Order: sequence, then C-alpha cells, then structure tokens
Amino acid sequence: MNRRRFCCLMVLGGISLYTRPVLANKSSTSIEAPQTATKGSEITIRVTVTHKGNSFIHYTKALQVITNKKEIARWDFTSGQRPEAEVFTKEITIKALEDLEVTAEAHCNIHGSMGPATIKISVKE
Repeated sequence: MNRRRFCCLMVLGGISLYTRPVLANKSSTSIEAPQTATKGSEITIRVTVTHKGNSFIHYTKALQVITNKKEIARWDFTSGQRPEAEVFTKEITIKALEDLEVTAEAHCNIHGSMGPATIKISVKE
C-alpha cells in the first residue's frame, strides 16, 4: 500500500469517527413493570434507555424515574462516567402501597429527550 492511499484511508477513518454523532439521536426510554400488584408487595421496575452515538462528547447525561410525581431514582452521567452502552437498563424495586404512575425520562447532553415513558400499575388489596 503506498503512502498516499494509506493517508487517504486514515483521513476517511478519522472523518467517520467524528461524524458518528451525526447518526445520533435523542435519548429514549421504555419501562417494564407489572400491570397489577398486591398492596404491600415489592415490584421491580426496569427502565431501558436507548441512545445512539454514545461517546465522550455525546452521551446520555441523566435518567430519572418518577412515581406519583415524586422522584424515586436518578442517575447522572458525565463524559468520563458514561452509560455502559448505547442501550442500557436500570432496575428499581419499590413497595406497592397505592396505585402507581411511573414515568421515566433520559436526556442526551446535546439533543435532549425523546420525551417521557409512562406506565400505570394498579395496586389491589
């Protein structure tokens, strides 16, 4: 391989690394939890975040989970302490004492959020 071709390949490789955020998107969330629960039981809520283009300059900066308008969990990230992957899941276990409305939202440090995900859990005696 001659020197000119090698240099061209290196430049194209560098450009592809820096244009990866162009393919990026806003952070989005989805929630997995039971639709019903027995009063007093513990339930597990799984929140999955999807965010393409996760890098040191472009990443999910925060994830928060709110139940009945009260924050129950929050994860903050930095360029040095980013989420482990473009798709990651966090779990929370809570006691079901009343009907629950669970909202989760993640935010990209550049593009923001796709909006919150919300589910309702009916708690029965």
